[in-house]
Amino acid sequence: METVETDLLILGAGGAGLCAALHAADRAPGLSTTVVVKGLLGRAGCTRMVQGGYNAVLTPPDSLEAHFLDTLRGGGWINDQELVWTLVTEAPRRVLELEARYGCFFDRTHDGKIHQKPFAGQSHDRTIHKGDLTGIEIMNRLTEQVWARPSIRALEEYRAVELLQDEAGRVGGALLLDMRRGAFVLARSRATLLAMGGGPTMYRVVACSADKAADGIALAYRAGAPLKDMEMVQFHPTGLVIPNSLMTGALLEEGLRGAGGRLLNGKGERFMARYDPERLERSTRDLVSRAAFTEVQEERGTANGGVWIDVSHLGAKFVEENFRGMVKRCRDFGKDLAREPVEVGPTAHFMMGGVVIDPECRTALEGLFAAGEDAGGVHGANRLGGNGVGDSTVFGGIAGDVMAEWVAGRALLSVSAAGAEEAAKRLTAPLAASGPPPYPLLARLRSLMWERVGLIRDGTGLQAALVEIEEIEARVGAVAVPGGPEYNLAWQDWLNLLSMTTAARLIARSSLERTESRGSHYRRDFPESDPRWLVSVLVQAKDGEVGVRTEPVRFGRARPDSQPPRMAAVEIGD
Repeated sequence: METVETDLLILGAGGAGLCAALHAADRAPGLSTTVVVKGLLGRAGCTRMVQGGYNAVLTPPDSLEAHFLDTLRGGGWINDQELVWTLVTEAPRRVLELEARYGCFFDRTHDGKIHQKPFAGQSHDRTIHKGDLTGIEIMNRLTEQVWARPSIRALEEYRAVELLQDEAGRVGGALLLDMRRGAFVLARSRATLLAMGGGPTMYRVVACSADKAADGIALAYRAGAPLKDMEMVQFHPTGLVIPNSLMTGALLEEGLRGAGGRLLNGKGERFMARYDPERLERSTRDLVSRAAFTEVQEERGTANGGVWIDVSHLGAKFVEENFRGMVKRCRDFGKDLAREPVEVGPTAHFMMGGVVIDPECRTALEGLFAAGEDAGGVHGANRLGGNGVGDSTVFGGIAGDVMAEWVAGRALLSVSAAGAEEAAKRLTAPLAASGPPPYPLLARLRSLMWERVGLIRDGTGLQAALVEIEEIEARVGAVAVPGGPEYNLAWQDWLNLLSMTTAARLIARSSLERTESRGSHYRRDFPESDPRWLVSVLVQAKDGEVGVRTEPVRFGRARPDSQPPRMAAVEIGD
C-alpha cells in the first residue's frame, strides 16, 4: 500500500479545512500540510453553498453579549458556552482577516462600511454578506491562498475511510481512498483534523452538498471518540419544491425572510401568526420549519406538499438587486421570485451534533482535532442562520494554529499497517460480491429518517426506526457494486451509505434518549421543554453498541434565568 507522510493531515476542504491549512502554514511555514477533499479544491462541500452570510459584531448598538445570548437562546441553552463565547469574540477578527489577509470583499453601505443585514432569531442586523452568494466569495479567496502556499498540498478526489490509531488509541493519520485510481493510501501524520462537514444526507429532502455523507461523524465514532447533541438536526424552512427534480430541497436563503418575506399556506394565509405572532417569519429555523410542516400535515399546504414564500411586495427591483442568486435559481425552474410566490418546504440542512471538542478543537483522542460541522456543542439545539460559516472559519483557524504548535517535537506514531490492509479488504468486498445494488437501501434509509426521525418524532417511531436502521446496516454488507475500483460511483455511494447509516443510528438513539422537545428536536409525546433536560446527550461506541449518557450543561457565563450574563471585556480591534 502506498504511504504518504505529513505533519498535518486535514480531512475536508471547506471553510474549516482551508482556514486550518492557511493558519498552520502561516504559523509554521516549515511544516507540511496535506488537505484531503472528496471533490475538487474550492469546488466541493457546503461552505461554497452558503448564501446568506456571516454573523459578526462590528458596530454598536450590537454587542458581543447580544450575539452570545442570541446564540444561546436559539440553541435552547444547551450550547457549550465556552465554545459560543469563542465564536462570537473571534468572528469579528476572522471577518477582518478574510478581507485584509485573504482578499474577500463583502458588500458595503453607501459610506463604505461593511453592510450587515437582518437574519432570523437575532436581535441586531449583524449578517455580513456578498450579495446572496457569500460562500462563493469566501471559498474562492481561501482556495487562491491555499494554492499560493508551497507547504500545503491538496489530494483532490480522495476520501478518508478510516482513522489510523496506535495501540493506545492515539490517532496518527488516516486510510485514504484515491477515488480516481481506486487505490488506498496510508497517510501518516502528527496531527489530524476532522473538517469533513456533517451533512444530513440520510434524509429524503436535503439542502447540503451531495458529496456529504457524515463521513467525519462516522470516522470519529468508529475510532471511539465521544459525540454530543446528535439528535439535533436542523431543517431549513425554505427549500425549493420542484416536483420530480433532485433540486427539491435546494435553499432559498434566510435573508428573504429577514427582508420581510411572507410565508403563506395553500389557502393564502400568513400562517406564522399562529406559531410566533411576535417574530412571524423572522422566528428561528426550527420553529418556522415545524410550522410549515404542520400546515402541510393538517392539509393546509399546497398541492405539492409545500407552502409559499412571497417577496413580491418588496418590489421586483429590490429583490433582483439584493437576491440575484435566488432570482436566477428560481428562474432556472420557471419561477419568478421577484414577482410571484414560490413554492418551498422544509429541507434537512445542518447537524448541530458532532464530536466533543474543547475551545482549542481538541477531541478526547490524542492527535485528533475537529472543527466546523464535524464538531458539536457550538450551536446547541438549533443553529442561527449566519453562525455556520463563522463556526467553520473561526474554529478552523484555531485548529490550524493549535495543531501547528502541538506537533512541535512529536514523532509520527507507529500505526498498524496490517489494520489498514484489513480495512481496505473489508471496504472492497462489494466489488467482488454478487448481490443487490445499494440504492434501494439508500432510498429506504432516507424515507425512514424523514418519516420517523425528522421534524416531528415520538418514542414509538424512534424505536421502530432503530430496529430498521440496524436491519439496513446488516444488509449493507451483502450489497454488490458493478465494475472495478477506478472512479466507481456506485462504490462511492456504498461507502457513503456506510457513513450515513452510522450517523442515522446515532441520531435516532440520541432522539429516543431526550424525552422532551427543545430546538430542532420535537417529540409529539413530550411536546414541552423540560428544565431537567438542560443536558447534552453523549454517545460513544461501547462493545459494539451505542453507549449513551447525559452531561449537565455548564452555565459558566450565563443562565436562562439570569440577566445580564457575566462577560469578560474583549478588544475586537479596528
